Order: sequence, then C-alpha cells, then structure tokens
Amino acid sequence: MVSDQLADRLAERTAMARYRMWRRIGWIALALAVTAGLVWVTFFSPLLALDPEQVHVSGQGTTVGVEQVREAVTDEAGVPLPRIDTVGLREEILEMNAVKNVAITRAWPDGLTVRLTSREPVAAVPQSGDVYALMDAEGVRVGTVEDVPDHLPSIVVSLTDDEAGRRAMNAALEVLGALPRKLAGGIQTVSAATQDDVRTTLSDGRVIRWGSEAQVELKIKVAQTLLRAEPSATTIDVSSPALPVTR
Repeated sequence: MVSDQLADRLAERTAMARYRMWRRIGWIALALAVTAGLVWVTFFSPLLALDPEQVHVSGQGTTVGVEQVREAVTDEAGVPLPRIDTVGLREEILEMNAVKNVAITRAWPDGLTVRLTSREPVAAVPQSGDVYALMDAEGVRVGTVEDVPDHLPSIVVSLTDDEAGRRAMNAALEVLGALPRKLAGGIQTVSAATQDDVRTTLSDGRVIRWGSEAQVELKIKVAQTLLRAEPSATTIDVSSPALPVTR
C-alpha cells in the first residue's frame, strides 16, 4: 500500500516535471518565433522598405544638383530602412560637387530625410579660355561659368599652382565670406596682389582696402561706420582697423 502511494507520488512528480519542461520549451519556441517574425518584418519585409516618394531633400542652395542627390538615395528604393547604409550613402553624397555637409535620417516607416549644406559661391575668378571659376569662402571650386553672375564680384587672382597666388586668393575669399549680405551685394570686383593686400571695389567706385584677412570682423565694423560717416571718400583703408584712413 505504502509502495503504491510512493509510486503514485513519483509518477505525479515525473508528470509535473515533464509538463514544466514542455511548457518551457513551448515558451522558448514562441519567443523564437516572435523574434524571427520581428527580424523578418524589420529587415526583410516590404513594410519598412524605402519608398522613393518619401525621400525629402532640403538645403540644396544654388549649387547642388538635387536630382543627382535624389538619384543616389532612391537607388536604395525597396530596401528596408534598417538595412540602408546611411554612412556610406552620406559619403557618396559628400563626393558630389558643391556639397559641404549632409545629414541623413530615417523617416519611419518608409522614408529618408536628407538635409544638405551647400557650398555657395562668393566670387568668380577669371580663368583661361574666357571662363570664370565660382569659388566658395573656403576656396573650393563649385562651378564654372562663361559670364560673371550679377550677384557675385569678380576676383582678380588666378587659379595657379603658385603658393603665393593661392594664399592671396584664400585671403580674398575669407574676407568676402565674412562680409554681411548687404555689403557683399554692393561689391563689383576684388583684387589681391598678395595675401596682405585685399581690396574690394564697390559698384559706386569706392575702394575698401582690407589688407589681410586678420581681424576681419573688426575691419568690417570700421568700414561700415566710415561708409556711412564719409560718403564722399573714394578710398577707405581699414588694413589697420585701429587707425583707419580715408581719402
């Protein structure tokens, strides 16, 4: 009798242990199935695939080929967003002409947002062949045109391999890049015989001598003050901003 009760209790415990084991296996199997489903939905299903209509490009400015950027992004059409290599895509876009910077973010569930920072030209530099190179404030060539655009000054520094010429051009471009829009819009030509002799000629014929690009922010403030205070001056020299000269 005692032996039968012990056998029944042992069988009950064995059955319970077997039940718990199968229940554990069942939960593990369910968890694996759910995980596999999530992986498939995230990385392989069309639910999160890039839709070309949901690609938004902004910040292109006047120099970046938007269609070229859009084409590079939409080449990923149909690829689920988590699998898109945004780092590699960013590097590809940065290699395009006139793109200074780019930020790419996923716009769930099926889009990408591309925010561009373009290189905007600040001057046109005469080149051989009667063309002009459009240069940004960092000295990067962003385009070539046959005529100087109305809103840009022409800069008298050639693009050569001469180190002194490059330094002079960079100084002129840095001065131009620092100018406020209103003052920059009134400049017709820029010359830089050396890096320490940057000059701008306004559309009314007045000349501003900047010297080098050093202390350019202070020089701008002094020049603006003198342009207002002495409208009859034909030359304003702020190469030494603490001791400006007009004549």
